[in-house]
Amino acid sequence: MARTPDAPVVLRVAGRPVGQYVTRPELPDRLSPRPFLHPVTTLAGTAVTELSPADHLHHLGVGVAVPDVEGHNFWGGRTYVRDRGPTELDNHGVQRHTGFPLCDPDGFVEELRWTAAGTELLRERRTVAATGLTDTAWALDLTFSLTNTTAAPVTIGSPATNGRPGAAYGGFFWRARKEDRTPDVFTAAAEGEAETHGRPADWLALTGRGSPRPDEAGSGGEWTLVFAGATDATRRDPWFVRTAEYPGVGSSLASAERLVIAPGDTTVRRVVTVVADGRLGRDEAAALARKAVAQ
Repeated sequence: MARTPDAPVVLRVAGRPVGQYVTRPELPDRLSPRPFLHPVTTLAGTAVTELSPADHLHHLGVGVAVPDVEGHNFWGGRTYVRDRGPTELDNHGVQRHTGFPLCDPDGFVEELRWTAAGTELLRERRTVAATGLTDTAWALDLTFSLTNTTAAPVTIGSPATNGRPGAAYGGFFWRARKEDRTPDVFTAAAEGEAETHGRPADWLALTGRGSPRPDEAGSGGEWTLVFAGATDATRRDPWFVRTAEYPGVGSSLASAERLVIAPGDTTVRRVVTVVADGRLGRDEAAALARKAVAQ
């Protein structure tokens, strides 16, 4: 039976469902509607994403979100305005799914249009693939390519480039589930939010313990996410890390200055995430990150 255009795509590894991709969510404009992955689970069934949590309704599982594209908000929620702080503005954009050149159980290629105020600013080609690594770990490989389709340069910013130190979010972003226990975070050389946030690293690991919910069988259990930049440009981007306020990890497109995309040019980033059952140590995390990127 053919898949209907608006039906979610279910990603599978060795026949097991591990992620659901929603292409055309029905969301209010304030949340900057866009496609997202949720739920994403480990092979044992532990959920490792959150959708529209009470603390940040605009956090939508796993996807690509940018708070400032030529002043338009493709992140959702309030916009950080220099000398004013977070401000409610009617400036939200939409990432519109236009089609799947390729769509298989283990991945897809998607075309999107980034539009705001009736104008297309960017076109995106997004490639997502799910690959088995071990009996307890698999990898989610996400590449996004943003092309400027306008006649002038398009710039991408963040609250950090607009005057808010330490808030360089925007780009690939993974919102994990908030649990009773704050997750641990570490890289090959550092550990803790303060030491890993705002710094580049070949890989970064987030570990936690799922709290089973009455309506979600198998949702509990220890888990580890290992995020790895898979291109030189991606590895140069600092990691955006939150553990105390909420569990989330992103790769920052615009950390110290605005990213400029010239007319017709394309910016590409690729992040591969290991999704593992159990709590991995540094050596295990590093080995799986290398294996995931090499596949």
